[in-house]
Amino acid sequence: MVVIFFLSRRHHLDVRRMSRLEGLKADSSQFTLEGKPFRILGGSVHYFRVPRAYWEDRLLKMKACGLNTLTTYVPWNLHEPERGTFNFQDQLDLNLAAQLGLWVILRPGPYICAEWDLGGLPSWLLQDEEMQLRTTYPGFVNAVNLYFDKLISVIKPLMFEGGGPIIAVQVENEYGSFAKDDKYMPFIKNVSVLLPVVIIKMVSLKTVNLQRLSFGAIQHLADIQPQKPLMVMEYWSGWFDVWGEHHHVFYAEDMLAVVSEILDRGVSINLYMFHGGTTFGFMNGAMDFGTYKSQVTSYDYDAPLSEAGDCTPKYHHLRNLFSQYHSEHLPGVPSSPERKAYGPALIQQHLSLWDVLQFSDKPHRSDRPVNMENLPVNNNNGQSYGYTLYETTITGGGALNSRNNIRDRALVRAYSECVGCLDYKTHEVAIPDGKRTLSFLVENCGRVNYGKALDEQRKGIVGDIVLNNTPLRGFSISCLDMKPSFIKRSVIWIKTSFLPKFWGKGVIFVNGQNLGRYWFIGPQHFLYLPAPWLRSGENEIIVFEEQRVHDKLLFAENPDYGKAIDVYKLPFCTLL
Repeated sequence: MVVIFFLSRRHHLDVRRMSRLEGLKADSSQFTLEGKPFRILGGSVHYFRVPRAYWEDRLLKMKACGLNTLTTYVPWNLHEPERGTFNFQDQLDLNLAAQLGLWVILRPGPYICAEWDLGGLPSWLLQDEEMQLRTTYPGFVNAVNLYFDKLISVIKPLMFEGGGPIIAVQVENEYGSFAKDDKYMPFIKNVSVLLPVVIIKMVSLKTVNLQRLSFGAIQHLADIQPQKPLMVMEYWSGWFDVWGEHHHVFYAEDMLAVVSEILDRGVSINLYMFHGGTTFGFMNGAMDFGTYKSQVTSYDYDAPLSEAGDCTPKYHHLRNLFSQYHSEHLPGVPSSPERKAYGPALIQQHLSLWDVLQFSDKPHRSDRPVNMENLPVNNNNGQSYGYTLYETTITGGGALNSRNNIRDRALVRAYSECVGCLDYKTHEVAIPDGKRTLSFLVENCGRVNYGKALDEQRKGIVGDIVLNNTPLRGFSISCLDMKPSFIKRSVIWIKTSFLPKFWGKGVIFVNGQNLGRYWFIGPQHFLYLPAPWLRSGENEIIVFEEQRVHDKLLFAENPDYGKAIDVYKLPFCTLL
């Protein structure tokens, strides 16, 4: 279940302004907005997964599909990357839809899930060894209060009461599946009381998330809150992918049958996702229900609007359906941006990681390994994403055992030779004899974003590594978070830009923009390159490749998402 708060003023108001001030209400079996019956026909688009130059295109296509409401999460870890340092500008501007005639349901967290690193929570929270996320633990409460103080000041002018498009706010997300602290949701509700400019009346409404109608979900919702509007807050239009498994698809005819029935019952709906976009950079989340699985870069989600913003058959079917719930003709569908497959880009220069280290900041010295979040970097906020290099000196070889203290994956190098990889499944490698430098290049593959393991998401080396049962000591630790400043110092020039193919595992940057991770195990075998990130003439490409270097980079007009599996046949997508 999801709980939404509807915000409306109580005040002595000028009658001429009264209709604008009667916000979204859930006082009867039907929503009302400005005093008139209103059905939410919503779609999710995450502004942080779509280049800003494409926001208008995606939202106009949403409106042309017959939707009237945009829903979006707000990721705390992007807006407060360091404690007390806030960013609500440019790509992170929250003024999203007002000029396009769409209403907004904002989902500001603090926890959002979203297949996003740590469910949107900032990693610096984990510097506190006793931290208990999503509870009334004082360290978490204090951080939430400071963040919401800033966030509320940003979104107040965008609220319905102030003439803006935000008609409802969903605080937290799916807490029933976590539920560690019965005092937590009342705390979150009290924090959000400050949202409207003047006194507010708060009404909570339970909603449901699903993909197919089973278990009597909607009827159960009606039974537990009679004379309230019914809403499917997340109707899953597809599903996300993880590395090493199949690409999930949800066929249009199966989806359309369920959406039609939901609408026939008079239920409001939000399509999650309407347009998934891309999890650029290192921001993907992970699953861990006994086995750790990191999520891929693409967030296409098999949504009605593709990762590149194209209208799929699913889109056109939905448009025909939603048009039946409008008295006027829908707006025309904007044309999709042109795509171009450039010729191959030949690799002309290589630079090893060990040569790049001279461009990184001075390493941290520690007798014991230090996890990523507690490194004294980034103004003592620790390292959030990317890679961390741990190096020490050994005098002999033998059996190296991680004791499962690698988070999440480490390439092990003895002097100049790669001797193996340590991860959740492989805990031991053999080290050759001789005195040598032993290196661990550890990748944070993404923090878990859902479930009860959130407090355990510290990355890097999180405990002792032993050689012949003796713990290693005397580490030099380098932060390789691959921020723009590091990339500029270690640049390699290649004249054009690309999609990866035939490579191993790594990350790609184009003109300083981190396109995300690629990995030969699939299912994803490409990276999406948005046109606004290209320049006329020469474009700068940097490839950080862990395993095997190919001689060229290839382009394609259409993506390769890998072998598909029908998500409708999988039981976990029934009801969350």
